[in-house]
Amino acid sequence: MVNYELLDRFESQLVEEMLRISTSRMLLDGTLLSTEDIDYRWHELAPEYMVDATREIAQYPTVAVAWAGYLGMAVANGWDKDWASTQKASYQSFYGADGFDDMDEHIIRDILGIQLESDSAQWIEKTIRVCAQTAVSRIRHEGIEPQSPMAFHIFARATKVMFRIGAAIELKRLGYKFEKVNMGNTFKC
Repeated sequence: MVNYELLDRFESQLVEEMLRISTSRMLLDGTLLSTEDIDYRWHELAPEYMVDATREIAQYPTVAVAWAGYLGMAVANGWDKDWASTQKASYQSFYGADGFDDMDEHIIRDILGIQLESDSAQWIEKTIRVCAQTAVSRIRHEGIEPQSPMAFHIFARATKVMFRIGAAIELKRLGYKFEKVNMGNTFKC
């Protein structure tokens, strides 16, 4: 049986914690920048991502979570530059030369156009790693039986949050921000 209350609480708290981490590292401003287009794209890509990521959980749990952040960055970049192509791009188009294994470097270098040795790439990598390590730690803290249906669901929520954090980081890097418009508390991205 799936405990949706636990999953919702976990996801909400993880978003807040990753926002705090990313804001303290100057990659976000305390707000989760997002669009429905980007969020919906996760739902399309998630099934294939989860197949790759679940293979990595035992040996590389941080990677299994972290690469979702890079995928979010790539989708956000495509949303800004060429959404028509990005919304149709296959999941495998985000792979590096070694498939899932070097997806992070491919996205940073080839999609975002950031040199891997640059301070910017290093800072992004460290932030994504800290967020992913936090997610893995929080998953373990929940005390859910490994390889159970609930363990899969909580892992899926963690990767979704990581995707959204990655997308927000890229949107901010591209200059997007929430601004008040004349209708009170309405915001635009």
